[in-house]
Amino acid sequence: MHILHGALIKMPRMIKRVLRSLLSRPATVRYPFVKPEPARGTRGGISFNMDRCDLCQDCERVCPSSSIKIYQDSGRIEYQPFRCIYCHICVRTCMQRAITPSEMVRGPAYEKSVDVYEVHR
Repeated sequence: MHILHGALIKMPRMIKRVLRSLLSRPATVRYPFVKPEPARGTRGGISFNMDRCDLCQDCERVCPSSSIKIYQDSGRIEYQPFRCIYCHICVRTCMQRAITPSEMVRGPAYEKSVDVYEVHR
């Protein structure tokens, strides 16, 4: 009897909470229909401005995950975003300011892609 009496006392508060939750906005976004915005300061992928790049290989040397590969003879850069750990050491190292950081992070994918950038000659 004592347990039932305690539940009956708490019932109005519980009903009030349930009604408030039913009538308020959802606390989460409707993913995957609505993509959430990344938090401010999030480190995302990088892109290369090949007009500024001189293929010096500084970014390749400092990359801890070896996600950047530079081919000086053919004038191209291969960037593997799924290998990248988004530390942005390459952005800080590039003296030509040819690497641009982004706040957007790539989502999961079935195949790991490689971004190829070529020097404009």
